[in-house]
This record gives sequence, C-alpha cells and structure tokens, in this order.
Amino acid sequence: MSILKLKPSLKYNLWGGRRLMDEFHYEYDGDICAEAWVLSAHPDGPSVIANGSYAGKTLNEYIAKEGFEVLGTNCRRFREFPILIKFIDARDDLSIQVHPSNGYALRNEGQYGKTEMWYVLDAEPGAFLYYGFKESISKEEFRERIENNTLVEVLNKVEVHKGDTLFIESGTLHAIGKGILIAEIQQNSNVTYRIYDYGRIDKNGKPRDLHVEKALAVTNRVHPARDNPGFPHIADCDYFTVDRVNLDGISRYRLQGTVTDSSFLSIMITDGEGTLTSRGEKMPFVKGDSFMITAGSGDYQIEGRCDALLTTIREKTNPMRVGVIIGSYETEIGLIDENNKLISQEKFMTRPERGAKAILEEVSEEVLSILENNGVPLEQCVGVGVGVPGTIDRRKGTVIYSNNIRWNNVNLVEQLGSVIPCPVRIANDADCAALGEQIAGAGKDHSEVVMFTLGNGVGGGIILNGHIFEGGIMGGSELGHMTVRSDGRECTCGRKGCLEAYASIPALLAAACQEAGHEVSLKQVFEGYRNNDEAMVKVVKEYIHMLGTGVVNIVNIFRPQLVLLGGNLSPYAELLLDDIRTMMQNECFGGSHSDIPVLEVAKLGSRAGIIGAANL
Repeated sequence: MSILKLKPSLKYNLWGGRRLMDEFHYEYDGDICAEAWVLSAHPDGPSVIANGSYAGKTLNEYIAKEGFEVLGTNCRRFREFPILIKFIDARDDLSIQVHPSNGYALRNEGQYGKTEMWYVLDAEPGAFLYYGFKESISKEEFRERIENNTLVEVLNKVEVHKGDTLFIESGTLHAIGKGILIAEIQQNSNVTYRIYDYGRIDKNGKPRDLHVEKALAVTNRVHPARDNPGFPHIADCDYFTVDRVNLDGISRYRLQGTVTDSSFLSIMITDGEGTLTSRGEKMPFVKGDSFMITAGSGDYQIEGRCDALLTTIREKTNPMRVGVIIGSYETEIGLIDENNKLISQEKFMTRPERGAKAILEEVSEEVLSILENNGVPLEQCVGVGVGVPGTIDRRKGTVIYSNNIRWNNVNLVEQLGSVIPCPVRIANDADCAALGEQIAGAGKDHSEVVMFTLGNGVGGGIILNGHIFEGGIMGGSELGHMTVRSDGRECTCGRKGCLEAYASIPALLAAACQEAGHEVSLKQVFEGYRNNDEAMVKVVKEYIHMLGTGVVNIVNIFRPQLVLLGGNLSPYAELLLDDIRTMMQNECFGGSHSDIPVLEVAKLGSRAGIIGAANL
C-alpha cells in the first residue's frame, strides 16, 4: 500500500467558522470548526488512516509499524515526523502571535519551533493579515505597545487575495484576519506564543492566556521581506517544499510524477475532484481530501479538474554533523561539514569512574557548546553520532556492555536525545573508524572495506556496500576475537588463541619484553626491526604472521576491495604491509587466480572515528 488516505483531526477555536464543515464536508460535532489537521503525526491531533490494512490507525502508529524509512532519506535528520498540514477557517481575527525557533522551543517547550507558510484559498474583499512590523522597533517599545494596547499601530498590514502565499519564519509576528480561508504547511509543532487577543474570553468565560515574556524573547522586531524564497516553488525551505498543481480538466487534465526514496509526498486537494494512481492503486478524491504517498513508491498520476498542494522534504542546505568518540582515556567531539571536513574539535577526560550519567551530561554540554562556539544554529545540525567501545545495540541505541568504560545497559541515545535537539545514532567505535576511512580517508574510492584497529586491543569494522556490517543479530563484528592459533595464548575475553592475544600492542610489547629480557617501548621494537636486531626481527615476524592470518581469514569470508590497518600502531604499519601482502597472495583462497584486496594503512588517524560517527 503506497497511497494513504488520511482523515483529519478537527479543532475548535472561538475564532473559527463553518466552512470546513459546509464546503469540505468534514464531519464535526460542533457549531464551529476552526482547523482541520489533514496531515499530522502530532500528539495533539494525529491524522487517521482511512484506507487499506491500516484503516483506523493513526499516522503515528503506521510509521511506528512500517519504520521511519517510509518517510524517505531526507527525513533521517528529523527525530519525528517533520511537518503538519492544515486548513484554517478564520471567521474572526486570530490572536497576534509568534512562533519560537527550534533552539528556544526545544529548551523551553520540549518540542520543535515553527516555521510555516500560508496559501490563501479564499479571502473576503478587504481581508488582511498582520505580517511583522511596518519598520524596526526596540524591545522596549514592543513591550510598551503590548501593555497599552497600541501594538496593531506598528504592525505590517497585508491585504490578501485568493492564491497569495506568505512564508513565515520562526520569530515573525503574525495574525490571520477574519474572512480568510488558508492552507498551512508548517513544522510539526504546536508551540505558539500569544501576544494580543483583543480582550476575548474563551468558552469557559476566562481571558485566554498570553505569553508576553516568551514572545519578547523570540520576536524579530523588523519589517519582513515578502520575497518568495523558493521560486519556482510556492514555498521552499529546509523543512518543506511546496508546489501548486492546477488541472483544468481540459488542456491540463493529468499530472505525472515520481516519488523517490528521498521523500514521501503529501497531496492536499484544495478544490475539485479526480483520481490519484500509484503502484496500481487508483483512488478518487474530492475537495478537502489528503493523501500521503510513501517514499520510494515510484510513478504516480493525478487526473481530473482540481487544485492541489504537493509537499515534499528536500535535502538540508549546508548540513552540519557532530561526531563523538567516547574512549576509556578521553572523549573527542568534532564538528563535521557536508564535505566531511573536520571544522572544530574538542576533548575532555572521560574518567569512567564517574559513571555513564555524568559522562553523557558532559557530552551533551560539549556538543551544544561546539555548535554555539562555531556559530552553527541547532537546526543546522542534522545529526549527532557517537562511537563507544564494546557491544552495541544500534537499533535500541544502547551500550550493552563496555569493559573499557565500565558501562552496562546504558541507553545512550535516550539520554543524549533528551538534551540534544536532533537525531542521535550510536555504533561501536571501531565501526565508526572504518566508516570514516571509507567515507573520507584511504577507502573513499571503495564501497567494501575492512579495517583492523590495532591498539590496546584489536578491533575493527566491516563496511559492505558503504554501510556498517552488523550481522543479523545485535553486537556487530569482533575481528579481534577470531581464533588464529588453536589452544594459543589466553585472551582478555577468556578464550584462547584470539587475534587480540597476539596482535594488540600490549601483546606485541609482552612478546618483545620476553624476548629481550627487559621492558621495550613500541618505538624500540620497530627501530630494532629496521636495524635487523635478531630478537626484534623474531618478535615482529611472529606478529606479522598472526596479524596476516587474521587478515587472510577476513578476506576469505568477506572478499572486500580494501583492507586497512589503523589504530595506535599506524605509524609503524608500513613496515608490515609487504609481508602481509605476500601472505594474502599465497594464502587467500584462489590466490593468483582471484582478485586479492588492496592492503593499505589508514590515513585519518583519530579523525576517522569522529567522521564515521558523524555519518551514522
């Protein structure tokens, strides 16, 4: 089922009229119907599906069951359904109001702010809107005019007619005047700060609440530009793109288009009648009907005599991301631009003994700080990715177990998401490093990459078709815990013969110390190897053999295009390449009769993890 027909959530308000019932034939138990939320997943009034197997379910329930993917890849940057579409019938003047920005609303209301657009469906002669100020005024004058009821004297009064469009950014003071019927497309928010309400009382006989202090804090006290910001669309911004369709049933009787996997399509019928077709489904429509076609549905067709508004979600302009790597010693946070360039980086000591709550609180503070310090608005950040050592359940956003930082069953995504106002994703830190190298480092020309991270342990990540390989169950890959010698050295995991027991830096140093009879640094090990020191040559050759065995095993299973060696051993990894390449040629299945992956050293160092995390 690709076409969802939606039943609206209807709203009373004392300024509303009867046109939504009389002309749009919405069934409502009341004398006044002010608004019809025709595409809504907002908890204050979700739309209900009217057709197919999900009939009677809310749009929220459908998305929860089918997955966020039905909204399209451009919606990944949102934590929830991105927009709300409604009809508004203003029989009387609406209150003078303003909507806050995302940052202010999330800090103070726990939901997003609101940028919106109005498309005038009908207007009585002389009908007008208030839209910002005639000219800039001070905050002090703004307050005084609210208090002495002279605010309307300085407001920008705009006479409107059928077909007019206004784009209203958050922070723009506005009000719909009486006698206007409007289609509104907005962010998925119900936050409104009422400034002036003409002294009206509600249905309970009480004056309606005003929100003066909050309005003073968020209002842009300037004359707004009326330029259409999205030509050739009637509205175009980071939150929605809106196009108008007019079919006269004669010379223009059919519209054909394609719904790609980048965005769903909302179709709001503002007048007329006809049929909508997608994937073999054909549905009639009349004035007031609302449909959603799911992302990736392919070709669709609208036929008839009708006016409609089509809404999609485009890619965000100049998106920024934050990558976080939580290590046992320090935590690194980086700001990444759309070209995967590291713009800014911060670090702090992790100190695992503090516990997960304290560490994540500091992560939240530092993420918000790095955005603020670099002048990046919250709405410009499309996601925060976090890499953590240990066993990760990416679907639930939970760190199941991490010995390095002493965490058990920590719901990281939930804790950070309660503070950071954008999607939060999580993965194993080695997976993040592999993804970072594949996207922006040594593997950027390859889609199948395996990376071994050689440090205090042996980790790694497997990237297949440009995505982290997680397997069919929670936990992901553990390259360091494949067996390379039956009944060999005991590993930290309790098993014997794991690659980590031979190819980690501690394992290498322990072998070198035993062979030399005294403690040896990593630098001394490889200086001795270069200088043909017999003991160090023996130790490094053994190390190469065990690491090479692990590489051959992985190549035989996954057949990647590229194998990378990274981690703290990277400065010395060039010394290992030729011997391991020879092993791969001799021992990988097929040998000279088959393609052998390229073996290289990772390029990005610690940046790889940050870049990979930012791209989760």
